[in-house]
Amino acid sequence: AKRGRMGWQRASGYGWRALVESDISRWKRVVGEGLRFQTAGRRATEVAIAADMLNRMLDLGRPEYVRTA
Repeated sequence: AKRGRMGWQRASGYGWRALVESDISRWKRVVGEGLRFQTAGRRATEVAIAADMLNRMLDLGRPEYVRTA
């Protein structure tokens, strides 16, 4: 209460937590709730492919910021 909402967010690491939660939400929406394969090797491959796919999608839609002043 002494530092306000922004002070609390900095002290607790809330900003990082919010970024991770949005990444997990995006993963679940694009890839799905669970893995489909049963063996460890196939699951690792499935995760690698899904992560690559999600990163490519983010690269296509990520804005580029340019300082104007």
